[in-house]
Amino acid sequence: MGNAKALIAALRNLGCKIALDDFGSGLSSLLYLKALEVDFVKIDGSFVKGVVDDEVDRLFVKSTIDIAHHLGIKTIAEFVENNDIRKMVASLGADYAQGYAIHHPEDLHALYGQALEPQRKYG
Repeated sequence: MGNAKALIAALRNLGCKIALDDFGSGLSSLLYLKALEVDFVKIDGSFVKGVVDDEVDRLFVKSTIDIAHHLGIKTIAEFVENNDIRKMVASLGADYAQGYAIHHPEDLHALYGQALEPQRKYG
């Protein structure tokens, strides 16, 4: 934990934003959320995808959002795969959403073309 805290502090000093990914997939997630200074927490998709039909998943997502917001951390709901899930996580207070209901993955080269090609600095 000490090494993780030091690395996060060094990256933040460089201007990086830090996300705690797959939150909820491990038993010690709440410890990490409280102990590590992160900017975002990505709520594990295994809870998000059931948020519409499963009361326990909905409670987990809502409580995670509430705790994160209390700590000043923004939330990202993963696996937002349809509009029902999108509306539900929005109503629960999620700051951001990630998934097919937002946009399907695309090839970076198709999106940005030559902008991703390495640029030669010297002749």
